[in-house]
Amino acid sequence: MEDKRNIQIIEWEHLDKKKFYVFGVCMTMMIRVSVYPFTLIRTRLQVQKGKSLYNGTFDAFVKILRSEGVAGFYRGFLVNTFTLISGQCYVTTYELTRKYVSGYSSSNTVKSLVAGGSASLVAQSITVPIDVISQHLMMQRKGESMGRFRVHTADRKQAVAFGQTKDIIKQIFRADGFRGFYRGYVASLLTYIPNSAVWWPFYHFYAEQLSRLSPKDCPHLLLQAISGPLAAATAATLTNPMDVIRARVQVEGKRSIINTFKQLMAEEGPWGLTKGLSARIISSTPSTIVIVVGYETLKKISLRPELVDARHW
Repeated sequence: MEDKRNIQIIEWEHLDKKKFYVFGVCMTMMIRVSVYPFTLIRTRLQVQKGKSLYNGTFDAFVKILRSEGVAGFYRGFLVNTFTLISGQCYVTTYELTRKYVSGYSSSNTVKSLVAGGSASLVAQSITVPIDVISQHLMMQRKGESMGRFRVHTADRKQAVAFGQTKDIIKQIFRADGFRGFYRGYVASLLTYIPNSAVWWPFYHFYAEQLSRLSPKDCPHLLLQAISGPLAAATAATLTNPMDVIRARVQVEGKRSIINTFKQLMAEEGPWGLTKGLSARIISSTPSTIVIVVGYETLKKISLRPELVDARHW
């Protein structure tokens, strides 16, 4: 029996690219539908002043459901689906960078660290404008707004579709010009590059440690499914302070990361930096399990035909 302590990693050159992209888009869309409500809740918790509207994740969930219905959890979702493009760019950059770095280092930690950071840099350059628009849509509550802009669309049928999006885009452009769509770009890079760079090494680290502790016949996929949420919780805890600042910069229209940090500390103290952390971890746990299981399964079903039975994956 093969030693299960060595969890083999399916690399870029092992994949059938056509299968990888087709199945990847479908998988990503399913994941986004399931976790978007918690993304909306996290953003509202991070932007609100103190506990002016919601007392926590569960309280926000109940209040949004009561006042806005199920549709309230999906404000800005149609716009957010465009991040599917950045998602595919992310995985492509990650896998290609791993392949490139492997020519200079055999360390899996080094490959994961560099590839994760590089992938996030590319993805955020595409994602930030979409995030800015979708976050302003997330802030639209029934009859009011938590952000700088409020939708003025009169036709409710139009508002349900892309009428709100068009209105928000116009308001952002009038207020800040093209640069408004990249508000918080630096804060996003400072949040997501470390998050991605940290997640991948911790993911492989936890998988290796669990592999040493588990029976040799324990399925690799189970170990990876456990390792993903552990890595996500670790990365979320380390990067949440900057995520709070990023959300405020993008939604409230602030120009300075340092001044936003100072204001947050003055108004709410160090605990303000933990806002939305529980929602982030709660949403990341099931989503990361799905992502890890889905991604590892995706790579397995996307293996080149000649490699399917060649070794134990």
